[in-house]
Amino acid sequence: MKKYIAEALGTFALVFCGTGAIELNALLHGGSGLAGVALVFGAIVLLMVRMLAPISGAHLNPAVTIALAMGGKFHWRSVAPYVASQLAGALCASLLVLVLFPASTTLGATIPAGSPMLSFVVEVLLTFLLMAVIFSVSKSGRTMSATLIGITVGLEAYVAGPLTGASMNPARSIAPQLVTGDVRFFWLYTLAPITGALLAVWASRRSTGA
Repeated sequence: MKKYIAEALGTFALVFCGTGAIELNALLHGGSGLAGVALVFGAIVLLMVRMLAPISGAHLNPAVTIALAMGGKFHWRSVAPYVASQLAGALCASLLVLVLFPASTTLGATIPAGSPMLSFVVEVLLTFLLMAVIFSVSKSGRTMSATLIGITVGLEAYVAGPLTGASMNPARSIAPQLVTGDVRFFWLYTLAPITGALLAVWASRRSTGA
């Protein structure tokens, strides 16, 4: 049970801090800027991985959980409760953001700036790169792993945030969509991260000859 609580708390922190930073930036008319929002996303991921990895592995992301199971690094029987915990934490975070920013219509949701299909491709690529980093640091120490994963999330948020919102995480996108009732891009931010993560599993197997 501790690991499920850890996943819920970690995903709560990620979504609350990340989408909260987006809403605060909007409230301040861009006061913190794209760099500030990206820094928050990277920093909260770094902190949660550093803190929760010994308890649950700190997936904080359904796409990561599914990919780790597909790659043989996680038990399939734990996938459903992990994903449920992540979604529960994310939903609680979005509800709290709604309380703090009641005038918001998006709650920091990820919305494509251009073509949905282009955004789909970008999200696949972003999640592929993130998952590749996760696989590459899986044998590193906890501090190094947390740092590299946090840097990856922050950099990708900075580069692709204006294009797609740089989700890389179905829970991060699903929660504000459900709370606001705007589920137009539910398919995009669910399928693209999972596709990207699974492609990273395939690439990892190819590179190791497995």
